[in-house]
This record gives sequence, structure tokens and C-alpha cells, in this order.
Amino acid sequence: MDNSENQFIKVGSLEEEAKKRKERLASLKKSLEIKNDANFTNDTIEKPLPKPKFKSYIPEDEGLKAELIPTPQPGDIVAEVEDQLKAGETVFTVQELDLNTLAPRKPDWDLKRDIEKRMAKLERRTQRAIAELIRERLKGEQNLDLASAVNEGARANAQIDIEEE
Repeated sequence: MDNSENQFIKVGSLEEEAKKRKERLASLKKSLEIKNDANFTNDTIEKPLPKPKFKSYIPEDEGLKAELIPTPQPGDIVAEVEDQLKAGETVFTVQELDLNTLAPRKPDWDLKRDIEKRMAKLERRTQRAIAELIRERLKGEQNLDLASAVNEGARANAQIDIEEE
């Protein structure tokens, strides 16, 4: 029975809270309407009407002619154009311009960065091939000419490539 009584109490209290909330909202609406009405009447009374500004229309009424905006007159641009022409006549010589500041110092830095790994691999292979050729010459076992030495180095590099993979 306690649960059913608690439920009735909770439902009753919820209804009462809802009624109180509705009353508060209604009073807020009324107060806002009163404020808006007061502001509307105060705004219309306090603010004067805007004055017209005549840019291209010339009014016939003498009282409105005071509000006429004078037409702007173009300035004398001859002197300004002459100054700009004189400023453009200055000639820059190659000695005044430092070409190093205009061009990047290393224009191929990104290419070097991209092929760095490949070049390291090729450099190791080249060093191995040179070392093999020197060893063969020092041994003196065979009299090899340059073409056969190159062929022998290519075969050794192919074997090294297969082993590295």
C-alpha cells in the first residue's frame, strides 16, 4: 500500500507543480507585454523621425534644401599622376638586386630528400663493386680487361640484390 500511496502523492504533487509553472509563465508573459507596450510608446515618443538626405534630388521646398548634400567635385589628379610617373622612372640595375635573395638556395632539396634511400643503396653496391675489382687486380690470378671486370661486377651486384631481397 505504501507504493500506491506514494504514487498518488507523487502524481498530485506533479500536477500542483505544473499548475504553479503555468501561473509563473503567464505572469512572465504579462510582465513582458507590459514592458513591450511601455517601450513601444516610449520609443515612439522619444525618437524623432529621421531627416531625409538628398544626394541627387533637388527639393523645391526651402526648408528641405538645407538637407541637400553638395555634389562632390573631382580633385586635381594631374599632380598625383605626375608623381606616380616620376616614381616609375627609377631604373633598377642588376647590381642593386641580389639574385641570391630572389632564388632559393637549394632548388632541388626535395628531389634529394626523395631519392636519399635509393642513393644510399646504390652507393653501398658501388663500394662493394670497387672493392671486388681492387681485390681481383691485387690477386693477379687472371688478366682481366675492363669489359670483363664490369660484367663480373654486374653479376656480383645481381647476386647481392637477390640476397638483400
